[in-house]
Amino acid sequence: MFCGSSTGTSPAFTDAAAAVARELVGAGLEIVYGGNARGLMGALADAAMEAGGSVTGVLPTALFEVEMPHRGLTHLVEVGSMHERKQRMYDLADGFVGLPGGLGTLEEVAEIATWSQLGVHDKPIVLLDLDGFWSPLLGWLDRAVDAGFIRASVARPVEVVPALRAYRHRRRRAVLTEAET
Repeated sequence: MFCGSSTGTSPAFTDAAAAVARELVGAGLEIVYGGNARGLMGALADAAMEAGGSVTGVLPTALFEVEMPHRGLTHLVEVGSMHERKQRMYDLADGFVGLPGGLGTLEEVAEIATWSQLGVHDKPIVLLDLDGFWSPLLGWLDRAVDAGFIRASVARPVEVVPALRAYRHRRRRAVLTEAET
């Protein structure tokens, strides 16, 4: 899960993070995320834990003082750098969900999508486009496809879990899936 370390300006973002967590836990899926106790990250982890789910947080040592590590998780993994964080999250995850967030969230989504395009992985990537949050990025991706810079397959399922379960592994193709609410 990639999402903001703050809650953003709309309570709908926090509500969606909690709802997605409950949906994933209800489907028997474990959650791997950035390890913060605050913001959308904290809301996601709290809701998943309250629903009886397994949650693994991955947090770089340097962020233990900047971000508040979530101490109530099933597992809290401490790593040495942001690069190690992304690599560990990738290693632990079978798919990726992008909720609203800032530059860190954008960077994580972009890197994991790039890895998909390069054939490093064939794991599903789902963007929860709450209130059109990801629409500018999706528009840019459409433009990049039209301009011949990206090969992409775009689907628009209604829910996160069905999108993850319906994903068909493809080699050497960028896969960005938008989940609308």
